[in-house]
Amino acid sequence: MTRHIRYAAAFCALLLAALLVNAARIQVVQAGAYDGNPANRRQDFARYGQPRGDILVGGRPVTGSKDTGEHLRYERTYAQGPLYAPVTGFSSQVYGTTFLEHAADGTLSGTDPMLSPFPLWNDLTRARSPGGDVVTTLDPAAQQAAFRALGNRRGAVAAIEPATGRILALVSTPSYDPGALSGNGPAVTRSWLGLNGDPNKPMLNRAVRQTYPPGSTFKVVTAAAALDAGVITSVDAPTRSPDPYTLPGTTTALRNGSGGCANASLRKAFERSCNTVFAKLGVDVGVTDMASTAHAFGFNDTDLRIPYSVAQSTFDTSVDRAQLALSSIGQYNTRATPLQMAMVSAAVANGGQVREPYLVERTTTARGATVSTAGATPARQAMYPSTAMRLRELMRDVVEHGTGVNAAIPGATVGGKTGTAQHGVDNSGTPYAWFVSWAQGDQDPEPKVAVAVVVEDAAAHRRDITGGGMAAPIARAVMRAVLGS
Repeated sequence: MTRHIRYAAAFCALLLAALLVNAARIQVVQAGAYDGNPANRRQDFARYGQPRGDILVGGRPVTGSKDTGEHLRYERTYAQGPLYAPVTGFSSQVYGTTFLEHAADGTLSGTDPMLSPFPLWNDLTRARSPGGDVVTTLDPAAQQAAFRALGNRRGAVAAIEPATGRILALVSTPSYDPGALSGNGPAVTRSWLGLNGDPNKPMLNRAVRQTYPPGSTFKVVTAAAALDAGVITSVDAPTRSPDPYTLPGTTTALRNGSGGCANASLRKAFERSCNTVFAKLGVDVGVTDMASTAHAFGFNDTDLRIPYSVAQSTFDTSVDRAQLALSSIGQYNTRATPLQMAMVSAAVANGGQVREPYLVERTTTARGATVSTAGATPARQAMYPSTAMRLRELMRDVVEHGTGVNAAIPGATVGGKTGTAQHGVDNSGTPYAWFVSWAQGDQDPEPKVAVAVVVEDAAAHRRDITGGGMAAPIARAVMRAVLGS
């Protein structure tokens, strides 16, 4: 009898050991697979079971959380949603997250281990810390000025602080309300389908995710390359540039939109935006030096993040001389985001140094304790300081008595460059109106803001579409807001 009891006890112990091994296999070895199984809603219940942290602009939250009382309890809300949509993105229970909501999801959702004083305990108990906050670099006055000035037009504005790279404004129009995508009901699906089917693409972040031919605003880069390479030694000397200019190796004649460009000095050519002068300068500089200067400004950079990714701005390095001439006036395959062109203007304002732009100043716990800070990255020298000084002078001339007079601000020094970019088959599309600029108040020791504006659908007769007429007033509104704040 005792022997049978021992057998039964041994069998029970074996069953218990097997049960423990199986439990360990499920909870340790296969835990990741079960957590990631779409049928497992525990992660969703945990994710939406507490309020999400906030995104702050000017010290005030522009996001919030609404208690719905449902299984997925908290939905995201947005204050002034269309104004900040290119920055916040959306957080949807159905469609996921974008932009800052995505890049800073760990902080906002409370899953970042840095938010907890005892992260190992959270791992063991599967507990979540309260969602932390993300403090942005945005200037609310500049953001609102850009949004109002663009109005109903398709376009974008990017403004940065030259000395640090802090992004002060990031606007894309038309925009949308991210709150329409927050929940999980039929209205969310309808909103998603409507936004994606809208030909104006309101969810496209034109400031950082759309590239355009920069047109004559790229002449800032070409002028920098020519001055750095020694092709131009005096901004007031004739450039020996014919008008019209026959593109090398072709019979195609390049012409100008204004007179007085034949053999014009760099100063006059910049002020009048002479295509012939800058096309020839690009050829004289050569593709190697042109590409090197463009790269120093940020073109062809595949790794730029602010912290979400930015579309690559491009300068084609595999071109013949005729194509190089067109590339040097911001046409052919040259493409840039508004943020990239703001970086170009900022480099001129900052003595030739480029600072990587960034959008997040710091992240904090729910109680306000700092978790991480950003700060300016090491500077990259895009051109000689002497070249930057000359370009600042040339950009001031454009605003004071050239094509950029609509950007002038009383009581401030403003530099700018206009651009009108052709596009489409045989240049049949409505031209893009560009303006890049920087501004320094009379009491400021250095320029406070650099801006780039692009307007896609300028509401005017084709021949009257210019960066100075359409985009410069928008840039002026943004610069004035920054100087005023």
